Amino acid sequence: MNCVCSADSKHKSVVVKMSVRARRIVSGRSDTVAANYAFDPLNDDKIIRNRLLTRTTTTRGEPPLKKLQKKFTSFVIELDKEEDNYSDCGRLAKAFLQELSAFEIPLLKSQAVVAANLREKENFNELKDETNRQIMQAQADIEDLKKQLEESKIERQHKEECEAIRKLISAQPPRSETQKVIHELKKEIAELEAENTASWRLLELRKKQFALLLHVVDELQETMEDEQKNMVEEMQRNITADGAEAMSID
Repeated sequence: MNCVCSADSKHKSVVVKMSVRARRIVSGRSDTVAANYAFDPLNDDKIIRNRLLTRTTTTRGEPPLKKLQKKFTSFVIELDKEEDNYSDCGRLAKAFLQELSAFEIPLLKSQAVVAANLREKENFNELKDETNRQIMQAQADIEDLKKQLEESKIERQHKEECEAIRKLISAQPPRSETQKVIHELKKEIAELEAENTASWRLLELRKKQFALLLHVVDELQETMEDEQKNMVEEMQRNITADGAEAMSID
């Protein structure tokens, strides 16, 4: 009897754990695929719980717990008889123990499955932590790579600018030729300045000569005007003298 109670308690603990898992599975089902099942979706949770409690996998057949109960009841009833039935009691006891062993095997399997699931859960948690750590590391690496990419872009831009300046410098003539051209330009500028100075001096001379010419012309014009005036006065005097002489002759 103690064996039966112990087995029953183990069975119930396993059944409760598996029932929770079954409830999660059932609750996660979609209503769109519920029509593919043989039972009403509303009764799935109840049916699965009942199957787990009775250790049945199909709707047919007698539940193992009920069979074990019948074996035990038959054995107890046979013991309560006052007849000489040792052989029957032994047979029923053997059948009960066999049924108990058969009932205990699935419990041990379920216990092993639960232990395996716990180990798998621990492994999953470790894998999850490792995955999260790798994700965080990958995010940090991505940020570092972004910074390196920006720095590489700036460095490449500087290199392109330097290359453009180098090409521009390479397109220019050598320094010796540039110095030679500058020397020739300075010489030409000096010659132009000397020519400009000579031209300015000549212009000043021409200005003075032209001013002198204008002065001479003015004096000559004044002299001619004076001479013309004197000639007119002399002609008037001659005419006056001739008129007076003619009148005296008359």
